[in-house]
Amino acid sequence: MAFKPLTRRAFIKRNSLTGFGVALAPSVLTTIPAPAASATVLLAAPTVHSAAEPLALLGGKPLRAKDWPTWPIWKPETDEKRLLDVIRSGVWSRANVVTEFEEKWAATVGAKRCLSVVNGTNALIAALAQYNIRGGDEVLVPPYTFIGTVAPVLATGAMPVFVDVDPETFQIDPAKIEAKITPRTRAIIPVHILGLPANMTKILPIAKKHNLIVIEDACQAHLAEINRQKVGTFGDAGCFSFQNSKNLAIGEGGAIVSNNDAFMDRCFSYHNYGNPYGTVSGVIGIGTLIQGTKLRLTEYQAAIGLALLQRLDTETSTRNENAAYLKAKIRSIPGIVPYKLYDDVTRAAFHLFPFRFQQKAFKGLSRELFLKALTAEGIPCSKGYATLNNMPYLNDAFRSKNYQKMYPKEMLDFKGYVERNQCPQNDRLCNEEAVWLTQNMLLGSRQDMDDIASAIEKIYTQADKLLATK
Repeated sequence: MAFKPLTRRAFIKRNSLTGFGVALAPSVLTTIPAPAASATVLLAAPTVHSAAEPLALLGGKPLRAKDWPTWPIWKPETDEKRLLDVIRSGVWSRANVVTEFEEKWAATVGAKRCLSVVNGTNALIAALAQYNIRGGDEVLVPPYTFIGTVAPVLATGAMPVFVDVDPETFQIDPAKIEAKITPRTRAIIPVHILGLPANMTKILPIAKKHNLIVIEDACQAHLAEINRQKVGTFGDAGCFSFQNSKNLAIGEGGAIVSNNDAFMDRCFSYHNYGNPYGTVSGVIGIGTLIQGTKLRLTEYQAAIGLALLQRLDTETSTRNENAAYLKAKIRSIPGIVPYKLYDDVTRAAFHLFPFRFQQKAFKGLSRELFLKALTAEGIPCSKGYATLNNMPYLNDAFRSKNYQKMYPKEMLDFKGYVERNQCPQNDRLCNEEAVWLTQNMLLGSRQDMDDIASAIEKIYTQADKLLATK
């Protein structure tokens, strides 16, 4: 049977469903000190596996049979009371519990205001719309992200313009931004993809120079920090997701944060049909004031969020500690190049643990066969994103009646668009190099991290035998 790499959500779902079946309390997780950003972590080399220990793909016993931590974690004894109180109250639509969640999320990330919405995608749509991004505008986006970053740009009628990535960090490359700015450019969406912070220190001055709105996509980056400041609070607005795989999971949900009161009032009005709110006000009884929609969060979703928020900081520390430990264990293996954080990153979120796989250095083994071998050893993994800057959804938007009316013909020529939006570094990440491990795996113990490192080392040691079977 041909090996079919899992999609991101299928990968996460499968990984979550093969867990312990019970929640891992922080007390049972091995804690190690988090190294300083500039510290060198000295650790023993991974175990070298001999030819007497054949790879699982070659008929041997998998290195690991133990399950991984489940996700999301739910503790009935601490988590259910608030949820049950909400359910029994009969007040399920937006009310006091949602407001409490918003206040606590704003305080957690260090923002003045927060508005909860139905998902991160609609958080971005609302933020773009209330900064008046519309048809005819261009919005700069990275190509290494989920479709949920680019779909909101199209939803407003704007044109996404792709800026290639820095492959070492997986983030948008600030050095490539200015070349993509035109008179139509109105905004930029830096994405803190995989939970690793983008280079806001360099992005913000460029945006200021060109008078661009900055909307941070922090959907995967809960509690990540740059110089001790939480991501999502650097730009004009920050958007978060609470979808089931996220580090704060409530099934579905999202949030917008900002220090701009007038903007947040407009977002609130927009998420409630455009009805009056705060500075979006008029004569009593005038009715709906602005174009809006219905994006309100429910009380029981907020109750789940409040319960899980209590553990988020501890879980984030555990992920960072295990990520640093694992990175140190695998970085000396030929062909394995772990993520790099920018120097001013003081904390990452590690929604995913990424590394680059380099076929030539790994004895010529293909990434596809590596992924298959690693999975067979009991280490779930994925190749991550496909190239987003040349997919048919873009041409579908360009062929729509609205886009045909809003843009000149030459801008909607799909072949020409793809040519203008080439991102070779992203192509290499997506098509050749990227490998992901999910965040719940980083909630395990040091032994769990050792298993990952040992499995990769085992595959490297016997790569020639795998190649011989092709």
